[in-house]
Amino acid sequence: MIKSTIKGVGFYVPDNVVTNDDLAKLMTTNDEWITERTGIKERRHRKNRNDSQETTAYLGCKAAEKALENAGLTPKDIDYIVFATLSPDYYFPGCGVLLQDMLGCDTIGALDVRNQCSGFVYSMSVANAFIKSGTYKNILVVGAEVHSFGLDFSDEGRGVSVIFGDGAGAVVLSATEDENAGDILAVNMHSEGKYADELCTQFPGSKFGWSDRMRKEPEHVTNKEVYPIMNGNFVFKHAVTRFPETMMEALNKAGKTVEDLDMFIPHQANLRIAQFVQEKFGLPNDKIFNNIQKYGNTTAASIPIALSEAIEQEKIKRGDLVLLSAFGSGFTWGSVLFEY
Repeated sequence: MIKSTIKGVGFYVPDNVVTNDDLAKLMTTNDEWITERTGIKERRHRKNRNDSQETTAYLGCKAAEKALENAGLTPKDIDYIVFATLSPDYYFPGCGVLLQDMLGCDTIGALDVRNQCSGFVYSMSVANAFIKSGTYKNILVVGAEVHSFGLDFSDEGRGVSVIFGDGAGAVVLSATEDENAGDILAVNMHSEGKYADELCTQFPGSKFGWSDRMRKEPEHVTNKEVYPIMNGNFVFKHAVTRFPETMMEALNKAGKTVEDLDMFIPHQANLRIAQFVQEKFGLPNDKIFNNIQKYGNTTAASIPIALSEAIEQEKIKRGDLVLLSAFGSGFTWGSVLFEY
């Protein structure tokens, strides 16, 4: 029987640390306000918001190189790429092909996933299906974001802009028939598109306009359309409902219980959401991993960054049962349960 085992992990974040006090110089806010509402103390932003070098694909490449080294593989060993992001280098093509070129992989397939906060969970689900079907042997799954170039650092946008950071994480998912190797035991994916407008960026697109509108009537393109918008309370209420549902679905499918878990890694959206879920399931502190405090919400990158850090810090060991769960824009949500 073919298993999908995590062979290597890696993450990369820009060197530039942006604290809550730094943001207070740009908008009317303070460390206490941000910490109380989100749990975030600092995040990483690329040094120059308009830098054309430190792009999303570049961050993803750095994380992928570490994951490959950790797996003991080379780019030539990879036969497929799945790249999750909401902040691609170009509107098209996607970052997957850019990563293929940066790494020097063969002319392999490269798929982009645009599922925002649940993007990495969706990507792992897709990669697992390819592995289990025998289609591919070594798949590079990447989540990467550069949010800092597209945030509104004014009082109008502070409710969103204080949350997000830049970064990337990567996993090498490999096929094996080793009885002692880990395996992905259960996956699930869900969506509820009627709430799309509650967390989105409206412009550009076929609904709110394209480059012709920006050129002909730039004065009518509003900040609300250009920058991310979020109905925070509405999103929070749905997240704390969907997280427990998707978690239990994965556990039940694999015949496992919450007590069987060695580690739960939620999408790093808001520390208050993670704490709510932790309390609901009675998870001790050593069975949940949060790093939003120092990286902020890195959307598709948040779970692979957290997974890589948890393994690096030896909080996850081979044989451990690990659950990854995410909820976000779309609305979309889902989980991946695996033995590491």
